[in-house]
Parts: sequence; structure tokens; C-alpha cells
Amino acid sequence: MNRIYVGAFQMFGSPSARGVSAWTHPRSDLTAFHDLEHWVRLARLLDEEGFDFLFFADSFGYPTLRGEMIDAAAEYGINFPLLDPQVLLPVLAHATTRLGLVVTETTGLHHPFETARRFATLDHLAGGRLGMNVVTGSIQNVVAELFGHERMRRHDDRYEMAQEALDLARRYWEESWDDGALVADPARPLYADPAGLHRIEHDGTYYRSSGYLTVDPSPQRTPVIFQAGTSERGREFAARNADCVLIQGSTVEQTAATIADLRARAVAVGRDPGSLRVVVTLSALIAARASDAHRLRAEFEALQTEEVAAAMFASNTGIDLLSLDRSLPLSQQSLDEVVGQMGQSNIDRFVGPDGSGPSVGEILAQLTGKGIRGFQFTGDAVGVADGIEELVDATGLDGFMLDPLFGSADVEDFCALVMPELRRRGRVPEVRESPEASTLRERLFGEARSGEERRLEVRAG
Repeated sequence: MNRIYVGAFQMFGSPSARGVSAWTHPRSDLTAFHDLEHWVRLARLLDEEGFDFLFFADSFGYPTLRGEMIDAAAEYGINFPLLDPQVLLPVLAHATTRLGLVVTETTGLHHPFETARRFATLDHLAGGRLGMNVVTGSIQNVVAELFGHERMRRHDDRYEMAQEALDLARRYWEESWDDGALVADPARPLYADPAGLHRIEHDGTYYRSSGYLTVDPSPQRTPVIFQAGTSERGREFAARNADCVLIQGSTVEQTAATIADLRARAVAVGRDPGSLRVVVTLSALIAARASDAHRLRAEFEALQTEEVAAAMFASNTGIDLLSLDRSLPLSQQSLDEVVGQMGQSNIDRFVGPDGSGPSVGEILAQLTGKGIRGFQFTGDAVGVADGIEELVDATGLDGFMLDPLFGSADVEDFCALVMPELRRRGRVPEVRESPEASTLRERLFGEARSGEERRLEVRAG
């Protein structure tokens, strides 16, 4: 019986995230994101209940159509506003002892040296509990405007740029300092041994860099790399680079096929297929009595609108579902030129390999109340735990991220009801079995790699 890894999914801001809206419900605290104590309480709860990591998604953009923000984005708070989650991490690291902290980094907007410096610093402050979610961007047409780019980069070009950026950052993390180069001996006196420092030289397609990383090696050197793209190019990137892959699961069959494909791609590039941890997001409404959980589900569904779902889909894909013929599939519609360069995995989800797929009306029906969120569970602790176990065992998943619908109340119910049930079944470890000093990499994979093993991986590309 395999151990299940458990994370929590959050966004720092945006009360209506990922295509659903519930912030007006009395149960919700989804507008409390300005309150630092809110985040400290959440992180401590996850830490105490044995969650493996807290994951912050992030984006610089917001829903637009034809160059203008969609009114519904402001009215409902759909991916707008969004604060910078990286500034939260030192506070949450100080407030916790075991919990991994994962935050999104958008390639193409920062130089890889700056990324390497910032994440090495954060990994130090987190005691080696840092993860970096590598994304090539979301809502890329808006990002291009905000950052003054002449045009939005093409989908596959963004992945080429991301590969070079990550390769260069890894060289700085793994090769710039030898183990033991930081001496800090006041008697000699010698702080850093020059013989243990190595200049990095890079002259690539997208980046140039020459020099030394100005941060000594952090506990993990390279943070645990997360990646969430499930397009064809995204899977290729994940199989080559990721430690942990977040996939969008809609059915058991599709999820199992995606996982099998990712592991096969890992083998093809010389990796152990077991070196990938694959997780999905799921939302759960739980109560001591299943009938109360289903009542909450009905209240949640009553709050949902097509406008929220359509605005979220437009921000990810550039497709305005509300303006299309509801009787036809996407493959038979006239779409803007940005389509196919944004959110490809969310388009592929509704377009089969032969151009088939559900009609626009059916897509809206699927998205309303679910958005781009993953699996949904409703019931008492035993029923939800049963569903999670069946999903994991049927697909080959390593774990999941809890994506709350109402906010902290969902997390509290999951911790109080489902986590003890999963522990009773031996699917998650007792909290005391997770040592306080372990890094996130050790927590997810066991023993840490030696410095020489890390450097060989970097040189192998």
C-alpha cells in the first residue's frame, strides 16, 4: 500500500480562483488574504497535521478579451487581484517546522542568475523546505503587455526559454560552490575558500551570464522542482526536469494515461520513472454526516455562474466561450490567433486528437461549478477517504493537493476528519514520524543526493 503525499493548493489573493466563486458564502474566508495571521494559522495547521507541502500558484496577468480586462474579472475577483506569494515564504518558514513551501516562478521574466540567487536565499530561510513551481507563464498576452514585450512568445518557444533558464540556474546552484567552500573560520581568518569557487560561463540562445553565485549553497542547493504543464511540450519538459508534476485530472482513465505517458517519457530521457512524484488537485466538502456535506455542495453550486467559468477559461486560453455557437465543438469555431499559444492543456482537455470534443454548451456546463479544478469529493470522512484511495490506486498517482472551495473551513474539516482516517489506513504517516530537520526533497524522496550526484545530473542535462 503506497504512501500518499498530501499538499494544499492556494493563491495569494483572487477570491474567485480557478473558475469558481464562493467568497460571498458565510463559510468563506477567501477575502482574508491581506491578513498575515490568516496565512500563519493555515501554515501551522498544515504543519501540525502532517501535510507535505503548501503550494502557491501565481500569475502576473488577469482575464482579458481583445486587449481589455473582462468586467467579470473585477466584479467577481477572478484571478484579480493577485499578490506576490514569494514574500510570504520567510514568515511561513519561521512559523512551521516540517511543511514544504512551494512557490511559482515564471521563466522569461527574470534572469536565471536572479532566480538562482533568490531561491537559494529562500531555501536557506526555509531550512531546505523550498520547492519551485516552474511555469512558462499564464495569461501570456497580458503579461507581454505588462512587461512591455513587443509580442507574446509562442507556446513552444517559451518552453525552450524555460529549459535554458532552468539549466543555467541549476549550474549556479550546483557548480558555483564546492561542498565545504564556505569555511567561516575566524581563527584563520577565512570565510570562503577561493579554490572552492567556480565561475559559471554561459552564452546561450536567450541568456548570457558570467560569474559566481553570490549565495552559498542552501540545504538543498537546488529546490524541489515542480511543473504543471500537461501539453505535449509541457510533458516533455516535466519528464526531463521535474521532481513533482501537477497534472489536471478530469477522469480516472485520462489521469492514468497521463501518468503512464509522463513516466515513459522520463525513461526515454534516462530517468528512473519512480523519480517523478505525480499529484492532482482535488476539492472536498466533508462533514461528520454525509448529508451535511451534500448540503454544502448544493449551496456552493447555487453560487456558480457561467460568467465566472467563461472568464477563467478566456484568461487561460484566449477563447470567449460566451461568444461562440453553443451547438458546435471548439474545433469547428473561428478562434482568435492567440489560441494555441496560451493554456494549451486547457484547450486539449476539450479537443480530441481527431478534432472531436464536446460542444461549447457542454464545455460551459462542465466548467460551471468546477472551473479548471480537479476531482471533486463530497461526503463523510470514510466516503472521501475511500474515493481518494480508489483514485490513487487506479491511476498510479503519488498524491494530491487539496484545493479548497470555501477557504480555511474546508482545510480544517479535511484535517479534522479525513487526515486521521488516511493515517488509520496507513496511507499517510504519523506526524511524529517526519523529522523536523528534513528537507522537502528528503521528505518526498528519502535520502538526499550527494553533491557529486547532483553535479552529474546537471552536466547530463
